[in-house]
Amino acid sequence: MKVKIITDSTADLSPELIKQYDISVVPLYVVMGDRISKDGVEATPEDIYAYVDATAKLPKTSAPNLNDFLSAFENWRSQGYDVVHFNISSDFSSSHATARMAAKEVGGVEVVDTRNLSTGSGLVVLHACEMARKGAGAKEIARECRALTDRVEASFVVDSIDYLRMGGRCSSVAALGANLLKLKPCIEVTDGKMKSGKKYRGSIDKVILAYVTERLKNRDDIDLHRIFITHTRCTEEIVQKVRQKITELQPGFEEILETTAGCTITSHCGPYTLGVLFIRSK
Repeated sequence: MKVKIITDSTADLSPELIKQYDISVVPLYVVMGDRISKDGVEATPEDIYAYVDATAKLPKTSAPNLNDFLSAFENWRSQGYDVVHFNISSDFSSSHATARMAAKEVGGVEVVDTRNLSTGSGLVVLHACEMARKGAGAKEIARECRALTDRVEASFVVDSIDYLRMGGRCSSVAALGANLLKLKPCIEVTDGKMKSGKKYRGSIDKVILAYVTERLKNRDDIDLHRIFITHTRCTEEIVQKVRQKITELQPGFEEILETTAGCTITSHCGPYTLGVLFIRSK
């Protein structure tokens, strides 16, 4: 039986990776005032920035509806595929619950809660694609990938907490203090939820390199198959410095992949956010 790998749009995989691994994507929705757009299809991060600049408000995101998932699953099932679908953490969105409802109705569909977001989810999706290419079945892929989610290490360092403030994730007083002190928080994903980690101080370029160093230096528990550099509006110069720092600290990586974060991370964290995301070996 052929296996089709599907993910939602929050996995932040580049068009090149989606094409290379033949991944199908079910988009979430982005709500900006009266405009409702499909994430990554009709709405981009640049639309988010423009909306925030014009309104001083954050857009909202909403999960795909039941018909969206039914349509996607039925399409591939009708072509003779078993399906494995991957969702953003169920703690962030109702996407997973709705996908499970659709899977139960269609049959032949495994739904995996990645317990992550952005390329934290993307890492699990690519692992599934590699398993499918080697001939693994849908149930085996789903089982192994559910276990894999515990070893994904996902975090981002944020330049300004203004977007976090607008989203109600920190108070105005805390935001004012952080901005005055030039604090740059690290946002970590742990057990499917976002939490605030270390707070760095200084210019974002210096902070990013310090963050990458702390994430990777003297680590012997990293799966060196691949690592993502995922960011919002960061310059090519700083991305290249991050790439060089990764190679310096962990020269064994087979792949260092760069992606631009989509609408979900953008609306949470704002511009000049960068993360290095990888899988632990243990």
